[in-house]
Order: sequence, then structure tokens, then C-alpha cells
Amino acid sequence: MQPLLYHTHHNQYLEDLPFWLGLAEQHGSPILELGCGTGRIMLPLIEAGYQVTGLDISAAMLQQLKTLAAQDEIDPPDLVQGDLSNFSLERNFSLILLPCNTYSTLSKSQRQSALNCIREHLTPGGVFATSVPNPTWVTKLEAIEEVEVETVFIHPETGNPVQASNEWHSQAGQLEICWHYDHLLPDGQVERFSQATSHFLTPAEEYFEELKNSGFKTTSYGDFNLARYAQDQPYLIIEAAITEI
Repeated sequence: MQPLLYHTHHNQYLEDLPFWLGLAEQHGSPILELGCGTGRIMLPLIEAGYQVTGLDISAAMLQQLKTLAAQDEIDPPDLVQGDLSNFSLERNFSLILLPCNTYSTLSKSQRQSALNCIREHLTPGGVFATSVPNPTWVTKLEAIEEVEVETVFIHPETGNPVQASNEWHSQAGQLEICWHYDHLLPDGQVERFSQATSHFLTPAEEYFEELKNSGFKTTSYGDFNLARYAQDQPYLIIEAAITEI
């Protein structure tokens, strides 16, 4: 994956940003964002005045985040390269975020390990929040979706157009999404970069049970306007507060 192309494409997506900022306003700093990528969520949180630590497994993504922060004249962000299902930061947070559908890429054992780490890193009364594609909604879609052009944007370094398209396949309890970025070169040739991600279509009830067993009380939504979760909603958004086991 080309981190700059990834950021330029996904930075156009703003639907969920008020939700994460709203959680930050409710719970305050310090905040930990797991799977922070190139900072689509993290940088606006920092600009809003919150103290945020970002963790991501990709050194290239974190380097791009640093570059973007410098371009926006933001102080060097607090970044950690690590595995979100197995981390130890020796400090605690009032809010831990795992946005951008990353939670559904984890297996059951990885989720349990991640929840153990998350609980250990939350302050008393702290909150964990995540979002995934609604598994019930996804399973009702066609099993295979052909390549579909989503948008065209300008490459920030070359000034050439980039066409972003996606295709997905759903089978055996998993959803695989493949993004294609077609970079049009001045000589008419096309340079393609592709990235595939696999999501587990874990039933919502299983997520809720795992969180309950890990000592969390959950509130769920079906969209980022806080509509109540239902099977026909496109998202499953979970806000989980620590309780006593």
C-alpha cells in the first residue's frame, strides 16, 4: 500500500469524524487510537486540543502521519509502532478508539487479546469505542461485487489523476475488500496499486458477549448519528465502558 494514496483517498471520508470528536469531548484526554494509520482521526483530535497517542503496526503509515503533522505545523505526535492485539504502554487512557473497521479484521483470539490489553490501559470509568461493518447487513448483499469506481482524486505529489475503485467477495463468514488505485501517468500509462483487507463477519451478539465477559458494558449504534443499532443498519458501532467482572 502507498500510504500517501491511502490517506488522500480516505481523508475524504468525514462521516464518522464528529462521532469520535464527540467521544473525546465527553471523556477527555489522554486518548489512545489503535490502528491510527496516517492520522485521519488522530490529527483532527490533536488539532482540537486533545492529548492523543497513536499505535499502528505499519512503520510506513506512521512515517506518513509524521509528515502530514509537520506539514500542518502540528507538534510531533506521540506514536508507537506495535500490534494492537498485544501492546504494553505503561500508561492509561480515559478513551481508547479503534475506528475505521479495523476491529473486524481481528480473529476471535486476537480480539480477546486486544480486549485484555485495552482493559489494562483504561483508567477507572474509561471507555473503549470501535466501529465495524454491520455483519448482518453485509451477509444480505450479493456474494460477489464487481469492480466499482468510487472516486477520482489528484495525486498530491504528481498532480496526476488517481482513480480509486473497489471490489469485494463475501463467503464462509468473511468479507474481502480489494482497493485499486490507478495512477494515470503523463504518457498515458496507468500505474496500479492494490490492497486487500479481509473482515470477519462476526455476529453482533458475539461481539457483545466477548465485551461483557471482558468486563465491559456496551451501548451500540447503527450509524454515526447515534441511531439505535438494528440489523438493517450499515454499521455496528460499539461504545464499551468498564464494569466490574
